[in-house]
Amino acid sequence: MRLTVVGGGSTYTPELVDGFARLRETLPVTELVLVDPSLERLELVGGLARRILARQGHPGRVVTTTDLDAGVEGADAVLLQLRVGGQAARQQDETWPLECGCVGQETTGAGGLAKALRTVPVVLDIAERVRRANPDAWIIDFTNPVGIVTRALLQAGHKAVGLCNVAIGFQRKFAALLGTTSERVHLDHVGLNHLSWELGVRLGGPDGEDVLPRLLAEHGRAIADDVRLPHALLAGLGAVPSYYLRYFYAHDEVVAELAGKPSRAAEVAAMEEHLLEMYGDPALDEKPELLAKRGGAYYSEAAVDLAAALLGSSPGVQVVNTANRGTLPFLPDDAVVEVQARVDGDGAVPLPVRPLDPLYAGLVAQVTAYEDLALDAALRGGRDRVAKALLAHPLVGQYRLADELTDRLVAHNREHLAWA
Repeated sequence: MRLTVVGGGSTYTPELVDGFARLRETLPVTELVLVDPSLERLELVGGLARRILARQGHPGRVVTTTDLDAGVEGADAVLLQLRVGGQAARQQDETWPLECGCVGQETTGAGGLAKALRTVPVVLDIAERVRRANPDAWIIDFTNPVGIVTRALLQAGHKAVGLCNVAIGFQRKFAALLGTTSERVHLDHVGLNHLSWELGVRLGGPDGEDVLPRLLAEHGRAIADDVRLPHALLAGLGAVPSYYLRYFYAHDEVVAELAGKPSRAAEVAAMEEHLLEMYGDPALDEKPELLAKRGGAYYSEAAVDLAAALLGSSPGVQVVNTANRGTLPFLPDDAVVEVQARVDGDGAVPLPVRPLDPLYAGLVAQVTAYEDLALDAALRGGRDRVAKALLAHPLVGQYRLADELTDRLVAHNREHLAWA
């Protein structure tokens, strides 16, 4: 089995490799290809990847290359984890929206739109080259904003599924609180990427007992602290929002908080520099503890499970980003939702979900409308399309603000926008 990681020079990659090594029975990778434009990063990350596999007795071969076409040739699955513009672009995404009094974040609000505009054309070019190399290859997208990027891929006819680690993170935390194994915990996870709620926590499978009321009664304050929202809010909802809902439920509070401290991008850039230094140590043959602070917890387990299901060796149920196809009846069929789905060699089929309360459905519908406009702007370009997408976003929604944000977005991203 040949698996290619585009963006293989990312500091995330050792997390992936550790998962491939530990879970070799689930996903028997024989060749792992790391593709990245940075030869320096490839040498550091690739060297550590080989040492991790060797330490754990994994027989797989690690190949590094800056040649995308060579890297995807013959791949059974291609995992995308790229960042167009690097941490410097992320730093901008988290900075200039704050100058307008809006949240500065890399996947939400105006910063998220900027990332989508930079990313979608690049991902679609990669996907076309994957299709030419092997039309049967699956594309697993971990590149943010996952919902918009996955919709672009599906709309262009690619075999693609989007992946996020939010759901598996909740699954593991809830399992620990319940004193059970994560395999027994099934989430009623509903929404969009980075706009989702846990409406139920079931033991044993989709039809198991819902223990979410017990979790909230016994551990509500700890869960609320984890998602950084008030305990009273979670108790009133009877649900657990993703921590990304904080940008919506406490927008002004978050803006004030972000304006007074260094950006997350700056923290991550410093962390990455340290990690890359560590990766260069020939004595290091396991993922360092510092990597856990980089983000992406349980990313490797989720990626292994998804790749194994898509490649036919281990079909199962997993939270993924895939086409709605009537799952949420108030959304278009081609919208991309983040829900539990049955995944096998034919792709992902969403499981039925309970009707959404208007409190959730209204926000999901509005953000989906924004994503429609964001994807149109990413595909066709133009200042007017960018401004319309921002006007539709619930965190913007005012024409003067949308105009000001549009000007700043274009000014900061001109080198990445062919039409600007």
